[in-house]
Amino acid sequence: MITLNDYLYSGDTVLKILQRYYVDLKEDAKRTQNSMDMIHCNFLLQQLELLQHNDFLTSQSQRLREFYKYMSVEYPFLAFTFKGRIKSIIRAEQKFNGNIVEYVYDYYGKNGKFPGECEVKQKMGAIRDLIAYRIVISMPACHLDKGEDRDEIEREYVYKIANELPGFLEQNGFSAEIYGIPGCEPSDMIEEQLRPYYRDYIKNTSPYGYKSLHITFYDNQSRSYLEVQIRTKQMDDYAEIGPAHHLGYEKRQDKERSRRDKIPAGECLYFDEAYERGMRLQELDLSKVDVNMFGAVNNQLVNDGCGLYRGRLILPFEHLSRFQNDIID
Repeated sequence: MITLNDYLYSGDTVLKILQRYYVDLKEDAKRTQNSMDMIHCNFLLQQLELLQHNDFLTSQSQRLREFYKYMSVEYPFLAFTFKGRIKSIIRAEQKFNGNIVEYVYDYYGKNGKFPGECEVKQKMGAIRDLIAYRIVISMPACHLDKGEDRDEIEREYVYKIANELPGFLEQNGFSAEIYGIPGCEPSDMIEEQLRPYYRDYIKNTSPYGYKSLHITFYDNQSRSYLEVQIRTKQMDDYAEIGPAHHLGYEKRQDKERSRRDKIPAGECLYFDEAYERGMRLQELDLSKVDVNMFGAVNNQLVNDGCGLYRGRLILPFEHLSRFQNDIID
């Protein structure tokens, strides 16, 4: 079985690693007639295109910048940032294989049999957050009247922005995707016709306290999906450096993807291969990896300049609240 780990010790660039992994996996999939590995190859090809064709990312980020400019006029007293990233190669590989493991494990536990390959392929679909942008807002204290609740005011602005974002981006070549959470209704602060598009983790806070609004768009110009998250600075801090931080989230995902106690070994090839690929990446010693533009003292101290382990940045746009030193009537 061919795995990403086989290519992480050659000193190559991330692009060269993905190219070699893609070519070898495709050849092996043809030889063994492994249709699930062919789906995997298409996923790797999608990542290669993200890394090779930067023009569409420039166009995409510039079109998103138009909403940033709109917000700077519409909400001059807010401070906010626009951040963008491409999911790292290792996390993308873990997610692809982890999705197979989770789906097959749950299906087998419920039905006592394995899903067919067609069912797994249909369930997999496109991974929609390989490209993700985040809008983080803050209301400076100098713009608050005495007694005003900062959290409540910022939350109201999050929902206002959420109501304006889909229509604005649809005028700039994006289409919102219906991709909500079954059984979790978004807040009534989101306009009714827009609620099917949003995953509202503010109203439906995760057990770990994570809060954010998520929406998925299809970029008609580049023919790629992207996710946009909208949250306050406090929500962002809680997610990035607090109890819900991303490393903790990834560890919980790794635990979910490590389950196989109910699955008999050797009876479902695509489960076994996805499980093995995921486990090898979880056990990876980053300090021994040799990838150009990447270095690690250990699995916590990582200097990643190529998007191998941490997401590759696309943009940061920052707007500082205006008139912070002036008295506002």
